[in-house]
Amino acid sequence: MSTPAGRARPVPPAVLALRRLPNPRLTGIGAGLFAAATMFVLACVDWLLFDGSAVVFGVLFLPVSALTAFWVRPADLVTAPISVPIAFAVGIIPISGGTGGLGGQMMAVVTALAVHAGWLYGGTLVAGLIATVRKVRLMRARQRRMLLAAQTARAGAQPQSPRSGGQAPRAAAQGPRRRQR
Repeated sequence: MSTPAGRARPVPPAVLALRRLPNPRLTGIGAGLFAAATMFVLACVDWLLFDGSAVVFGVLFLPVSALTAFWVRPADLVTAPISVPIAFAVGIIPISGGTGGLGGQMMAVVTALAVHAGWLYGGTLVAGLIATVRKVRLMRARQRRMLLAAQTARAGAQPQSPRSGGQAPRAAAQGPRRRQR
């Protein structure tokens, strides 16, 4: 069912709320830094408030992954699913609970990454799906623009006259001629 030409459809409140959110366009490095810094800060808050709960950290990782994929600029979409696992690894350092120096801390981080791989895969999947959908939408929009440009070019082409046998006049086809001396 179509709406009359003079009336626009009402916009749902959820769409209006989403339009009010910030819409930054981060480079690939900027998106990675955003995700890593955010996950580190969230892990520190998790450590202070929830004693380093892995479930809280994992649940907070999913929206950070989604925001990273939404906010990366179109030219760097491939970096979103790459940078979020790195951010997860950076963020898990404060809550891994390692003791005994650098070796003990490293071993705790590796163990935490292995134990909480489900959250890691889930966030990476979220970022990958969002980046893929954005890329497909960009490719379709580009294809529509190309088709529209081709149609406009065809419509604006000079009509062929029946007298010339379907050929364009020579002067119009070749442009202005230069004099030869």
